[in-house]
Amino acid sequence: MPILTCLSDADSRVRYYACESLYNVVKVSRESVLPMFNEIFSSISCVVADPDQNVKNGSELLDRLLKDIVTESKKFDVESFVPVLRERMYTRDRFVRQFLVSWISVLDSVPDASTVKYLPEFLDPLFNILDDSSPEISTMCDNLLGEFLGHIIDKPELVDFAGMVNILISHSQSPHVPLQMMAVTWIREFVTLAGSAMLPFTSGILTAVLPCLAYDEEERRTVREMSRTVNSCQMKLVKSETAGDDAEEKHKLDLPSVMEVLTKQLQRGTVQSKVAALKWIYHLFIQIPVQMFEFIDDIFPVLLKTLSDHSDEVVILDLEVLAEISSSKIGRSNSTDTGTSPHFKQFILSLLKLFSADRNLLEAKGSFIIRQLCVLLSSEDIYRSISELLVLEENLKFARLMVETLSTILLTSSELFELRTKLKELNSKESCHLFCCLYQTWCHSQIATVSLCLLAGCYGHAGDLIRLIGEQEVTVEMLTELDRLVQLLESPIFTFLRMELLDGDNELISSLYGLLMLLPQSEAFSLVKGRLACVPHVQKQDKHRDARKSKKKKFMDEIDFPSLLDHFQEVVSKHQMARRKEKTSAMLAKGGHSINIS
Repeated sequence: MPILTCLSDADSRVRYYACESLYNVVKVSRESVLPMFNEIFSSISCVVADPDQNVKNGSELLDRLLKDIVTESKKFDVESFVPVLRERMYTRDRFVRQFLVSWISVLDSVPDASTVKYLPEFLDPLFNILDDSSPEISTMCDNLLGEFLGHIIDKPELVDFAGMVNILISHSQSPHVPLQMMAVTWIREFVTLAGSAMLPFTSGILTAVLPCLAYDEEERRTVREMSRTVNSCQMKLVKSETAGDDAEEKHKLDLPSVMEVLTKQLQRGTVQSKVAALKWIYHLFIQIPVQMFEFIDDIFPVLLKTLSDHSDEVVILDLEVLAEISSSKIGRSNSTDTGTSPHFKQFILSLLKLFSADRNLLEAKGSFIIRQLCVLLSSEDIYRSISELLVLEENLKFARLMVETLSTILLTSSELFELRTKLKELNSKESCHLFCCLYQTWCHSQIATVSLCLLAGCYGHAGDLIRLIGEQEVTVEMLTELDRLVQLLESPIFTFLRMELLDGDNELISSLYGLLMLLPQSEAFSLVKGRLACVPHVQKQDKHRDARKSKKKKFMDEIDFPSLLDHFQEVVSKHQMARRKEKTSAMLAKGGHSINIS
């Protein structure tokens, strides 16, 4: 068609007259030009941005005429026109953009066009145009996208959700707030309307919304709240049947990609995204544990490392996930004699290795982590397992630090009330076995061992230990621990012990006098001396207490205290040798340094 060729002529007058001629032809022909519509459209899309204003005015008149014809006609071939339209939509020219957006709006008004089903073709360029610097064009585009979203909500059965969701995900991290808000809004509606059809896209949706949870600027507050809604709705879609073999392929959760996204958030995300990632991991372990345990070797080290996070909220949630893993019977074929999960011992071993490698973590959060675990899991199982592992620990310094931490928690934390009661009463074989198990490890700290015996009411053995300690070299660390023990003896935890002084228990009194002799004259010395001065000379018999002691003595008689004492001396000797070796090495190193200087 010669007129179309003239629209690209170098002479502006030729282009103008070509516009005028084409206008007249179209006006007369009306629907008859529709077979040539795509070629006409392509030519007009070039002249709408013409530098000559007359040409531009002519193209606008022609454009309006064509729109009237298209909206009135039932013969317009939308399907063949969409690729032509999409091909031009990535232009940066503002006039062409305005022209193209107006045509999409026209398409939406064409009878029986069902433009929604063609949305995947031009949704991506439409979002690009939404970011246009011209307020007029971005507003036009915003209104158009709003209308399309309304159509999607009205007729979701016509919508290709899968064909568009990845486009929305790619735009959801745009620095342009209106564009990002529009993308997240669409994702929210997609998750609500499409339901389980969105499961295969979970990793992409999480990539889109999790970083948004950390927004605190006023302008992005709406994005943050919508992202929370999306995250929550998407999580609810994951149920026990969504990742199994029975799940439909098109509605199946892509677990490997989801775990990759969640792992990255735990390693490099913000506090808010880490919290969300941990909630996701916990939810997945609850809903689909069998599938999740296939990833245990990858996720477990990341979860352990997350215990070092500065946020307490992250650490608490991390411990909840680890506790769920540790209490699960799934994943390993072997079982343990204690009845605990096959993963439990592995977790405790990994935790001890982490504490050993990162002493700052042990000092800063060690007590907090162990106390939280005692709330989430059985405190007895935790203490028993740690004790069994620490008995074999070759790093004596670390073993002592761990024992002192565990002893302090045992004697002060409300979370361990039941464990303390069991040790205090020693009224069963099980409780005596627990005492012996802890005792063997507690020997790494001499004063912690004494405190364990005082808690368990083994006063005679406590006195024997104190005499042995008196024969050893008294260190500053030991005096500090002694001072702490005296403070604990005056705390509510040891009220029962102070009450037993009323019975005139000679073994208890002897132990406290031994403790008094170990102490230098200090505030702690005065406390113990003052307490002993309050012991009455005349004791009143308490039949109930005597009966309880008699029952306890029956089980305590089965404890091999001489063997425990030998073990205590053996461990103490190892620590003494290690201290001497350390001092010798330090002196040799210092001597070598002096020689080098001279």
